[in-house]
Amino acid sequence: MSILVRFPPSDVTKDQYEAVRGALSDAGSWPPDGCELHVAFGDDRDIRVSEVWESREKFDGFGQTLMPELEKAGIQLSGQPEFFEAQRVDKF
Repeated sequence: MSILVRFPPSDVTKDQYEAVRGALSDAGSWPPDGCELHVAFGDDRDIRVSEVWESREKFDGFGQTLMPELEKAGIQLSGQPEFFEAQRVDKF
């Protein structure tokens, strides 16, 4: 069953977000295996991210790739992500 992951606010700038996304793309790690939906939103100084994943295991596996890139960009999460079991995921 799919899960929704909601990352905590962390004062991530648009430039930091784009740096991480670019590094992952350049390394062939984007889009990540198992990520069904990625949404980035907010203003240029406070980008937030929510995602839908096939499973917690797929999300955890990608974390080993993601965390070093977050550190390189100077991003420190303000807390742990929240996880919710998705009741329904419709793709149009």
